[in-house]
Amino acid sequence: MSKTANLALRIPPNVKVALEQAAKADRRTVSSYVEVIIIDDLEAKGFLPKE
Repeated sequence: MSKTANLALRIPPNVKVALEQAAKADRRTVSSYVEVIIIDDLEAKGFLPKE
């Protein structure tokens, strides 16, 4: 696995609950789920090369 960097952010409690539910439905941790969402968005917008 490649090295990772920490990213802290504050979100409303209802968003956290929704993230936890979505991550569970996708069988991922919240961290992994958020990483996938961010990567997909950055690739779609051309900020990150598609893997």
